[in-house]
Amino acid sequence: MNAPFRYRLWVGIVSAIAVLTVGSSVFLLLRPSPSRQVTVHPLPARATPATQSTPTPALQIPIQTATIPEIDAHRGTTPTLFHLQEDPDVLVLDFPNLHDQAQMLNRIAALIEKADMPRDRVVTEPELDAHIRAAGGDPDAYYYGHDYRAADLARFFQLAADEKIPLNPQETWLRDTLDHAGWLAPKANGALISIPGITGVIDAASRTTIFRHELSHAVYFTDPAYVDLTQRFWTTMLNDTERAAMTAFLGKDGYDTKDEDLMANEGQAYLIHTRDPRYFMPAMVGIDPTREATLRGTFVNTIPEPWLKASALAVAPIVPATTAPPEISAEPSSAPGHPPPHVPLPGEGRPWLPPVH
Repeated sequence: MNAPFRYRLWVGIVSAIAVLTVGSSVFLLLRPSPSRQVTVHPLPARATPATQSTPTPALQIPIQTATIPEIDAHRGTTPTLFHLQEDPDVLVLDFPNLHDQAQMLNRIAALIEKADMPRDRVVTEPELDAHIRAAGGDPDAYYYGHDYRAADLARFFQLAADEKIPLNPQETWLRDTLDHAGWLAPKANGALISIPGITGVIDAASRTTIFRHELSHAVYFTDPAYVDLTQRFWTTMLNDTERAAMTAFLGKDGYDTKDEDLMANEGQAYLIHTRDPRYFMPAMVGIDPTREATLRGTFVNTIPEPWLKASALAVAPIVPATTAPPEISAEPSSAPGHPPPHVPLPGEGRPWLPPVH
């Protein structure tokens, strides 16, 4: 076999092998592959920095800005939160009924103001419900209106978190809303008040009375000048007998009489801003009409906020002439020993409604 022939033979062999190799590869590439299960692992969600997170409210409650007359005239079927146009430091929760209000705010009231409840821990919902009912009360009528400083609200939610006390959906919504607004931060300045809708024992005059009463608390919580006026009223304008009588009245309604700040705040709200005789009359604490006129005139003329002065000077709500006492206790749920005050009213007997707050 000569060299040229061997060379051509090797070239042929190599070429054949190359063809077979390429053909096999093409066959393998074109052949359908057997089916198989593929597990797809999703990427972990990217953590959002705490400073950028937005709490998701448990409820959807509309938030609006409105004036005092607009809020008073509002008739809602669901809770509504208002920014008070006259004072941006004040939030007003308008509830359609007493039940919705109680669900959101009763446990805060128990912690902040009630003398017969723990002041250093948040009670559970069953605990508070049992306490009120054991005293013969109705949880929905624990208070007809509520008022709290931003610092008091922050304390409630911090204690609940520290003690791992579950919040209900209404309380959760309130916490998230206040936190988003910065009200739970240290040294936040703000006041939250509430009013119930017209239902059951609450008529239009009751609602107006409660609203005016609570507005005075809101200013007390946010304006140092009004605090100074109230403290002067409590310690110097009222004499010892009047102050003692007012303290006794508030104590029978379940307020913590050892809290002097609370006594002064409630004293001004009842004596100056509560003019519905079904809720309060100065005669209940031994103050006659002449003395009442002197006290009110001196106090109202010194109120620093024009809009609050206008509220105090407004005509008293018109009480329906045919109003009959409802089948409820005349005292708050936690104070069963407080009888209705025996002060006759022309044509209607005696006051019968629980305290405002």
